[in-house]
Amino acid sequence: MSGFDMKNDTHRRYNPLTGEWMLVSPHRGKRPWQGQQETPVSLNLPEYDETCYLCPGNSRAGGVQNPKYNGPFVFTNDFSAITPNISDGAVDDGLFQAKSEKGICRVICFSPYHNKTVPQLSSDEMFAVAKVWQREYVELGSKEFINHIQIFENKGAAMGCSNPHPHCQIWAQQSIPEIVTKENFRQKTYFEQHAKPLLQEYVEQELQRNERVIAENDSFVALVPFWATWPFEVMVLPKISKPSIAALNDVELRNFSDMYRIVTCKYDNLFKTSFPYSAGVHQAPTDGGNYDYWTMHMHFYPPLFRSATVKKFMVGYEMMAEPQRDITAEQGAAILKDLSAEHYLHK
Repeated sequence: MSGFDMKNDTHRRYNPLTGEWMLVSPHRGKRPWQGQQETPVSLNLPEYDETCYLCPGNSRAGGVQNPKYNGPFVFTNDFSAITPNISDGAVDDGLFQAKSEKGICRVICFSPYHNKTVPQLSSDEMFAVAKVWQREYVELGSKEFINHIQIFENKGAAMGCSNPHPHCQIWAQQSIPEIVTKENFRQKTYFEQHAKPLLQEYVEQELQRNERVIAENDSFVALVPFWATWPFEVMVLPKISKPSIAALNDVELRNFSDMYRIVTCKYDNLFKTSFPYSAGVHQAPTDGGNYDYWTMHMHFYPPLFRSATVKKFMVGYEMMAEPQRDITAEQGAAILKDLSAEHYLHK
């Protein structure tokens, strides 16, 4: 009997960043598919849409008129999930506990163009967005009641995006949310035991192995993590540990924003479609603590699997037990690595 083979045999993989395990079933990638298929998104969007709430000069759903902006445009969300002006309070009744949560929600339009997603922006245009992220992280993080800042983008209707005008969001809040709390604990524990940031060690080992790296520049690397759950999941990490976007100089910040463009370009090139995903930056809390052990990083969670119309679902076993994937992280990385960093519509 032959030995264990991760390329073909069912196995579980460990995520040291969260302390969780996930199941990999490589052989299931060969099964036929007769389930739900997504409708490909039309790319024939206008540069300006008079009915869009986010286009320059238009009125938003709340009645406020947008300025005729030329670069990134930032505003407080008209329908914020968390707001700053609520009373402090809590419920502590045995198994029934609740507490108030304050915060600020911002929307950032990447550009005035209704039809330019991240991979279609120029390096300068994406760098301008990253400068806004950096500024907002510092300004929001300086507020006494803000302890965590979540920068994220939902692209595409398949990911719940409510407006096609390319934009991202920032939710700055009082509490450190659950996923970031797990990552904080694992990074702190590893640093205390090894005197080195966990993700710094991980990046060095990934670069040495070069099995899952899909792109890199002088400051950042994009890779499919060993413990990836989604078929084409990607992480972007600094080659030298940085706790937050505020710690990046302009050269590093541009390299970071360029890597964002490269990853999303590869996504679009994969199935020649406007590839949906959720992406977000995890970075050190802003509660005034010492977070030398933190390494900022960006997660990309795209749902598409076999084609522009077939989507992976987190259902059944994934909801009841633990995450599961069919193709291995190495297979996903090999596919993405071979794709061009130039958008297929620009060739």
